[in-house]
Amino acid sequence: MADRMGPVNILIGELKNEDIQLRLNSIRNLSTIAKALGTERTQKELIPFLKESLDDEDEVLLALAEELGKFSEHVGGRDHVHLLLPLLENLARVEETVVRDKAVESLCLLSEQIPPESFEEHFIGLLKRLVSGDWFTSKSSAGGILHIAFARASPTAQVDLRTMYKALCEEETPMVRRSACSNMKKLIPHIDKEIIKKEFIEIFKSFSKDEQDSVRLLAVENGIVIAEKMNEEENQQIVKPVILACASDKSWRVRYMVANTFCELCDTLGKEITQTDLLPVFVKLLKDSEAEVRSAAASKVTGVCKIVQLESAIRTILPCVKTLATDESQHVRAALASDVMGLAPIFGKNHTTEHLLDLFLQLLKDEIPEVRLNIIGKLDQVTPVLGLDQLSQHLLPAIVELAEDRQWRVRLAIIEYVPLLAQQLGVTYFNEKLGALCMTFLGDCVFSIREAATKNLKKLTEVFGDAWFKTHILPKIVELSKHTNYLYRMTTLFSINTLSSTVGPDTVANDLLPIVLDLLNDRIANIRLNVAKTLRMLVAVLDSGIVETKIKPSLNKLLEDKDRDVRYFASIALQSCNQ
Repeated sequence: MADRMGPVNILIGELKNEDIQLRLNSIRNLSTIAKALGTERTQKELIPFLKESLDDEDEVLLALAEELGKFSEHVGGRDHVHLLLPLLENLARVEETVVRDKAVESLCLLSEQIPPESFEEHFIGLLKRLVSGDWFTSKSSAGGILHIAFARASPTAQVDLRTMYKALCEEETPMVRRSACSNMKKLIPHIDKEIIKKEFIEIFKSFSKDEQDSVRLLAVENGIVIAEKMNEEENQQIVKPVILACASDKSWRVRYMVANTFCELCDTLGKEITQTDLLPVFVKLLKDSEAEVRSAAASKVTGVCKIVQLESAIRTILPCVKTLATDESQHVRAALASDVMGLAPIFGKNHTTEHLLDLFLQLLKDEIPEVRLNIIGKLDQVTPVLGLDQLSQHLLPAIVELAEDRQWRVRLAIIEYVPLLAQQLGVTYFNEKLGALCMTFLGDCVFSIREAATKNLKKLTEVFGDAWFKTHILPKIVELSKHTNYLYRMTTLFSINTLSSTVGPDTVANDLLPIVLDLLNDRIANIRLNVAKTLRMLVAVLDSGIVETKIKPSLNKLLEDKDRDVRYFASIALQSCNQ
């Protein structure tokens, strides 16, 4: 016990140290201290000590608030978890926002462990003290835990809690109203529809008209939660007017929130309201004067088009989309590129060819790499819709061009897309249009491209089979193995490593192994080292006769290499042979 308490005494001493890093270290090891002290001493000594140590730097208080959220087992579990609440209550009152937020998070975690018979006394009592506090800090924190208290409170207590919540909503301090508004969406699911209509609709409307845009923007999410509780007629009268007002709010941040949650709004308000009222709003958001709003709306184009009628989408949304494709803001174009490909399955082959194909090609050639990358990443949504003719005639030339893009990340995205394209093109068409291109990736100047190219060859071999591999890939691997640049010879070994588990054992023994053995005497030590690694991989796929006659003698030769690392990996490979 004395041995164990030695380090613990050091940690306890560090709690009082002037050095903030030592105090932080000790706080993060509170669980260790508590385990060593035992439950009784933790309750009677450690907790009181921590209460007296709350006048500290915010960084230390933040760590303490986090640790207390997972501290219940150290104070005796459910029956004694209330001992931690006063500490967190004090932390929920401090001025620093991140500390208060972490204290609220820990209070929410601990609330689940408080027994029902003592919940109102300890947790709701704490909440009442926070609400009645003199400073905005405690009231702001109260808004974050009120929904937790409400869910477990008795019907009588719930009446009081609703009164408390209303008081928070009417506070003069914007931070308190913001907290109350932010947490309304967590409170609404626990309240009956009639009470919502009687007490909360006016609060909801008041939030949407608040003088602070930081409060108004949060009202949008509350509208979604309230709409889920109402029928379509009630949403027409209650929620729709508020959302329409927010969509034309003078603050771009409020309009951004409408745009960012537009698909959820459409889903909850229903198809009729979406078609007649929300569609014109969406068009306005796509044309908004602020790039941030246009970006948010552009990323929701596919989601909205799924809900509205196709004719309406083509007539009203599509012209805006074509304009956004040449938007002055690269962020808007990037947001559009990340979503617009999803329109192809909705529009179908004919409409995609007529209305979208030129748009896709335009974005594929955008000057900003992020835009091109976003389009490439979603090509798989378009290729099944277009026929082989359209694919080869329009998209393939653009893909081939992008394979030589100066941005290596764009080339990488093309490589990752190739196996999917191969399945759709078939072997003959693939060999004709993209076969040579895949081989050139193996000689790329960027290592990540060469590495991805080897994985790409494995996937292609899985699609087209061993015979295709021998005809189209093997000659390129042989060529690379004789390249004057050692990096390309290294790519040969990486390719063999990757492909050995895909091609048949005969192909490995007759075609791949000889290439590896030819590199056994390479003048570059790094090549010989990777020969040893590759031979170790091949042991798993070759029969014991070949291992004994070809691989072991080669590894024994590498054991005598002048390079220490080569000898090390050769010995590791030999151990694999003997297992």
